[in-house]
Amino acid sequence: MLNLKEITAILVITLILAFSATLIENQTIFLYALLSIFLIILINITAKKVTSYYLDSEIEVKLWEINRWGFAAHRRFKRPFPSGAFFPIISKILFFPISNFVWMASLIFDVKTKIHRAAKRHGLYTFSEMTEYHLGLIAAAGIMANLIFSFVGYLINFPDFARLNIYYAFFNMLPLSDLDGNKIFFGSIVLWSFLATLVLIGILFTIFII
Repeated sequence: MLNLKEITAILVITLILAFSATLIENQTIFLYALLSIFLIILINITAKKVTSYYLDSEIEVKLWEINRWGFAAHRRFKRPFPSGAFFPIISKILFFPISNFVWMASLIFDVKTKIHRAAKRHGLYTFSEMTEYHLGLIAAAGIMANLIFSFVGYLINFPDFARLNIYYAFFNMLPLSDLDGNKIFFGSIVLWSFLATLVLIGILFTIFII
């Protein structure tokens, strides 16, 4: 289900996010954050992969990178900037007083249609490419899974796990670059608005209740 490149990206980002969120206050807190973030990422990716399977496609997860630094097409970095790895560390400086609140949108996905399967169901030429709506559905599945497990974490008395799920969903819902939020926004603004509302409610919930 996961190839070596995906596993490597997940492990690296898990370490970076856990370090950024806790600054290794003590070993117990760091290990708890490490395990929680690893599970949160797996939940998100698994939901996306299952959804893409039912849409006759497959996704590959990778580190979020930025290629351009301006609106003009020629304004590009010589090498892609690994924003997914650096933004969590930078954000910790900005959000230092807020516990665990760091940039968590570090992974994106590419999608490839399984034409041989799609052709059997939809005809050879009717489903050869994924639409923006399909991409939005795949991305939304990951966000929805994190929201559900945030609620589960709260019910079973794991407040930090619940909080981190909400934070992960919040940052990934931002309609920027290749992030999930951008895919959902252009796929269906109604779906994005619905999920954004749930995420904002979740953020308020973490502030005043958890």
